[in-house]
Amino acid sequence: MNKTAEWNKQFNIGVASIDHAHQKLFSIVRKLIHLSEDEDNGQWACAEGIKYFRNYAMEHFSDEEAYMKSIGYGGYEIHKHLHDDMRYKTLPALEKDLLESNYSQESIHHFIGICLGWLTAHIMIEDRAITGKVSNKWKKDHTKEDTQALEDALADSIQEIFSLQTEVVSEHYSGEHFGNSIIDRLSYQSKEGKTFKMFLILEESLALQAVSSMLDMPLKKVDRLVINTIRQLSQQIAVQVGAHFTWPSQYHLKSNHIMTEEQFLQEYLEECFDYSLLFNTGNGYFAFCVTPV
Repeated sequence: MNKTAEWNKQFNIGVASIDHAHQKLFSIVRKLIHLSEDEDNGQWACAEGIKYFRNYAMEHFSDEEAYMKSIGYGGYEIHKHLHDDMRYKTLPALEKDLLESNYSQESIHHFIGICLGWLTAHIMIEDRAITGKVSNKWKKDHTKEDTQALEDALADSIQEIFSLQTEVVSEHYSGEHFGNSIIDRLSYQSKEGKTFKMFLILEESLALQAVSSMLDMPLKKVDRLVINTIRQLSQQIAVQVGAHFTWPSQYHLKSNHIMTEEQFLQEYLEECFDYSLLFNTGNGYFAFCVTPV
C-alpha cells in the first residue's frame, strides 16, 4: 500500500468526542496497512482488524448522528444518508469481496483504500460542515427510484460491453483510491455554452480484462492501445446511459481526456456532482460521476 493514514490537525472539527473517534479510526486503518504487508500473519490479522474497524465505525456514526440532532444541524438528513450508504452498501459490499476472495491482498487493499479515502473526504467536507467550517458537498439527494434507474442503466451497459455483472459499492463515491485506474473525463457542451462532465474510472485490472477479451489475447500492462480502447468504451457507456436518462440531445461531446488520479481528485474537490457511484464487477472496480446537466 502506498497510501498513508496519518492524523492531520486539519481533520479536527472542534468537537472533542468526534475528533477523538476520527483519530481512532485513522489509527485502525494505519494498523490495517501494516498488517496487510505481513505475508505470514496479515490475512488473519486483517480479518480481525476489519471487524474491529466496522464495529467502531458503526458506533461512531450513531454518536455523531446523536450530536447532530442535539444541535439541530440542518444537514442531518443527507449526512445520515451518507452514513447509511457506508453502513448498508459500502462496508457489506467490501466485506463480501473479502470473504469471496478469501481475504486476498487485492480485496484488502480495496477495503483499506476505499475506507481511507471515504474517511478523509467525509471528515474534511461533511463533518467539518457540522461546525460551519465548510459547506457540505452533497447539497441534495436523489430519490431511490432515480438512483436505482441510473444504477440499472450502468449495470446494463457494463453487462453489454464487458459481459460482467456489477454490484453497487457506494451511491456517494468520494474519489476514493481503489487501485491503479484509468480515469476518463468526457466534457459536453450545448450551443448555448452550457456544459456538463462525466467521469468514468476503471481499475486497471478491469480495463486489461476487457481489452484482452476483445482481442482474445492476454495483455499484461496498460499501454496506448488499452487507453484508447477504454476511451472509446467510455463514450459508448456515456451514450447508452444518456439514452436511458434522455439527457439533452443538444449537448455534444467537446473533449475526451485521460486524467491522472491527482488531476481527478483536484477536479472532484472543485466540482459539484449530481451522481457519483462506485461498482464492483468482480474483475475490478468501476466508478461513474456526472456533474449536473
